[in-house]
Amino acid sequence: MRVFSISPGGVVESTALPDRLPEHGHVWIACTRQEFGDQLAFIQAMLQALCGLQLVDLHVSDLLNPHLPSHFDYTSQYDLLVFRRLAAASTTAEAAAQPAAKPQKRSGPPILKHLDTSPVGFAVFERVLLTVHPADCAARDAYATRLLQSTSTDIRNANSRLPTSAADLMLRIVNQMVDGFLELRRELTRQLDHWQTELLNPRTRFNNWAALLEARLSLHQLDEICEDQRAAIQDWIETVKTWPEAHTTAEQRERDLLQVRSRDVLEHIERVVHHVRRLEQSAETAVQMHFNAQSNRTNDIMRTLTVLTAIFLPLNLIAGIFGMNFEHIPLLHSASGFWWAMTAMGLIALALALLFWRKRYLERSSRR
Repeated sequence: MRVFSISPGGVVESTALPDRLPEHGHVWIACTRQEFGDQLAFIQAMLQALCGLQLVDLHVSDLLNPHLPSHFDYTSQYDLLVFRRLAAASTTAEAAAQPAAKPQKRSGPPILKHLDTSPVGFAVFERVLLTVHPADCAARDAYATRLLQSTSTDIRNANSRLPTSAADLMLRIVNQMVDGFLELRRELTRQLDHWQTELLNPRTRFNNWAALLEARLSLHQLDEICEDQRAAIQDWIETVKTWPEAHTTAEQRERDLLQVRSRDVLEHIERVVHHVRRLEQSAETAVQMHFNAQSNRTNDIMRTLTVLTAIFLPLNLIAGIFGMNFEHIPLLHSASGFWWAMTAMGLIALALALLFWRKRYLERSSRR
């Protein structure tokens, strides 16, 4: 468990639960899901001492649930946001702690093999932010490092970078998690472009359909996750609009900055949703173009075979006539009969080939 006391003067970290709030500023309490469950009674008592209330039992269950989708809920005293972040399924400590099950064989691009998410819970009080993370708190540690580094520079610059409230701190952490989804776009685009190239290459036979289906399912799952994230942030924005009006210019400016940051997080999520949907459409279009190209190639082959069959049909007819068991057939006993027959067959084949060529039955497809 990591506890940060954030004030205009800087950030102070400790490992013990606070017994009082700083004179100016707010407190960030970051714990893992296991720590939250084990120390629930102490955390509830701490919230009662600092904020005058405790978490609702239903919200406690939400924070302890490792499979909960992104959503937003609120009470008259605090807000609750559950937001799913990117995580490596093969390295998640919570997954390792679960009972061993039959491993699922996952195919597809390497980036999609390990695509998984885990929920992070935010309980936002007026001056206290309680976050519940998975066991591998990469998002928490990354922002905590950035927060501590901001105090090592000039104090005037540090004040401008420090979060001004618990809600502002929550939005900054969420924005960092959304940036992880944004960084995923380049790798997804590069790997799916490679598959599109294979699908559209006429010289290769694509047979990795199981991997392609797995990739499309992963993209669809990512789309659903981002949709839940967008709905949760939209609900948060609507809730902020219902807050009591600010009484001072400083409070109004802080409220405006909070709404701007909320809209910025929402815009980042919408960019991820747009990109994921574009990748889905690109994969679907590539598959359709692949089958269209294969169908066109099959049609070209069948057309060529049909033309060759049509050319040899009259030749087979002539050969069949001269192969009849009749005693008297013209040119049969002539010394030049064989050459006359071969010449006639060659001229007929040449004439038919020229005719089919003029009708573009033997035209080659344009080079790619």
